[in-house]
Amino acid sequence: QVQLVESGGGLAQPGGSLRLSCTAAGRISGIHRMGWYRQAPGKERELVATISDGGDTNYADSVKDRFTISRDNAKNTIYLEMNNLQPEDTAVFYCNAKRRVAIEADYDYWGQGTQVTVSS
Repeated sequence: QVQLVESGGGLAQPGGSLRLSCTAAGRISGIHRMGWYRQAPGKERELVATISDGGDTNYADSVKDRFTISRDNAKNTIYLEMNNLQPEDTAVFYCNAKRRVAIEADYDYWGQGTQVTVSS
């Protein structure tokens, strides 16, 4: 089992910044990718950014050039630096970790979620 503990959400003004952290604990061997997803009220959960164990990243188009994902392998922790936040970024952000269980098949672990609210 893998536990994901998130921190760093909160309230930001438009144009402001926040930094999210997610630390993985437990049976983390085999986790090959971690990332952030978000879910706004009344909307589907969507990918924000992910990073592989080798450091490869991918981002949703809506956050490119504003958000940066990074990882500290020694601490089993990923970060999401969010700059120039906009009201449409308001959502619950979830940390995700993927374990490869078969060829082209992953098992997903999820954190409990952290609220990010962007408002003046």
